[in-house]
Amino acid sequence: MAVVTLTKANFKETIEKNNFVIVDFWAPWCEPCVAFSPTFESASDANPDIVFGMVNTETDPEISDYFEVAQIPGILVIRDQAGIHTQVGEIGAPGLDAIIKWARERDMSAVHEHYAAEAKKQH
Repeated sequence: MAVVTLTKANFKETIEKNNFVIVDFWAPWCEPCVAFSPTFESASDANPDIVFGMVNTETDPEISDYFEVAQIPGILVIRDQAGIHTQVGEIGAPGLDAIIKWARERDMSAVHEHYAAEAKKQH
């Protein structure tokens, strides 16, 4: 699956409609960010069940501000609409693969229980 450009217009919908999203926060002036792009794209191709999205912190600073991204490159792993891992700084393909493996195996039952409890409070 191709990497998706995430913006203010599609970020929330992307997170809500997909149960596994990996976000790369980057900027065109950031050499490590640009160097990481092929690694991110390869991971996207190798994991078609995951949505890989990139947020340009220059054109959509509101998204990076919301997630308090202070440094780039930065990775945010989201499963079932919950941020479960952040990675700041340069990372190679083996590191990204390890994060993906960890995130796939992560027990999400506590998140599901939290959502169920919140839903009960609202009824």
